[in-house]
Amino acid sequence: MDREKLVRELLYQIRLGEDSSYEFKKVTFKGAKIEGPTQKDLADEIAAFANTKGGVLLLGVNDKMRAGTSGSSVREVMGIEPDHIDAVQGMITRACQDNINPPITPYTRIVEIPDHEGNQKPVIYIEIDKSLFVHVSNGKYYHRANESKKEMTPDYLGRLMMQRSQARMIWFDEQPVPRTQDSDLDDALAKRFLRGDQPAAIQFKKLKLLVEDEDQQLRLSVAGALMATTEPHQWLPDAYIQAVSYSGTNRDAEDQLDAQDITGSLDAQVTQALRFVERNMKTAATKNIGRKDIPQYSLKAVFEALVNAVAHRDYAIYGSKIRLHMFADRLVLSSPGALVNTLEVGDLELRQATRNQLIATLLARCPVASPEVDRAMMMDKRGEGVPVIVNESERLSGRRPEYRMVGEELQLTVFAAAKD
Repeated sequence: MDREKLVRELLYQIRLGEDSSYEFKKVTFKGAKIEGPTQKDLADEIAAFANTKGGVLLLGVNDKMRAGTSGSSVREVMGIEPDHIDAVQGMITRACQDNINPPITPYTRIVEIPDHEGNQKPVIYIEIDKSLFVHVSNGKYYHRANESKKEMTPDYLGRLMMQRSQARMIWFDEQPVPRTQDSDLDDALAKRFLRGDQPAAIQFKKLKLLVEDEDQQLRLSVAGALMATTEPHQWLPDAYIQAVSYSGTNRDAEDQLDAQDITGSLDAQVTQALRFVERNMKTAATKNIGRKDIPQYSLKAVFEALVNAVAHRDYAIYGSKIRLHMFADRLVLSSPGALVNTLEVGDLELRQATRNQLIATLLARCPVASPEVDRAMMMDKRGEGVPVIVNESERLSGRRPEYRMVGEELQLTVFAAAKD
């Protein structure tokens, strides 16, 4: 929104007063220290908006009415002294990161608006989106009710948890991503999913790369951000693979040989992670007549494991990323999220259940550029990935790979082949 339009909108709303979408707060200082609002209070207001339908918090405006020059009552635009702006912005950041869990990253902007005498006063505009998560602030859950925040009753919290957890577990990859727009799609990445002669804009909607939010605004879906942009982590900060190679058998920063945060579209992440394993694994050779190389790992098995990890992880779990750790004797791949539906670890070879149906469908349209994996497309959706991982790895190392649940994380250990 351009500045002039935003100022008009703010002046109009200040005249009307607070409602379910707007909250005004004056900012006061005692010397160089912020006296009000407190960091705790700021966090509670922001979390309440995120837990409801989003809204705007305007700092530098007193919601209490005072007499204007014409005798009528007005709300006072007090503004924030320019020397104090940085301190207030720092408190906003700390409130969002330290007091709220999961943390929130709102959109902030410094705007000058006239007070009742026409003097321009700087205020801080904070726009909070409706969240995909349920946020706790200072140990309590708040929502926005009319013009104020209220602590959630147990039944309200239960309903909200159910609504948003259902979206996470079943349809999360089709959810609109706040603050995105159709122009955020990478042209080359998005067009590879097109089929037939229908206009691209129509197909993008049918494929659900683009979806409408509650305000009928066109946004990237979670799957659209993950599969058709080059930097999905700018909206989904944990959507990357953390890869580390160690010289020993334990996690020790002193023993790190190689490390990389692997970003990009999901198929690009799989390819980069496969190359990471290839360059860091050792290859032995027999001394018999006719040299025979013995790699530590089957790249075909590693490829299947990586595809499964990016396709089935729970992208709604905040603060967790896929971790690929290589040790001298094993490779460990950890993927956030419990197994879906009634699936158990022992069932993985026998049946499949898809958490992210849309992501799986899009991966099935991505060609594979690595000839060693013997696959035309990134995913075949036939449920053969786990048997390939088990059989290929056991054939090479003589040890069966191990799947296990560690908290809310599925962990796969593939044992390295020894020369003997």
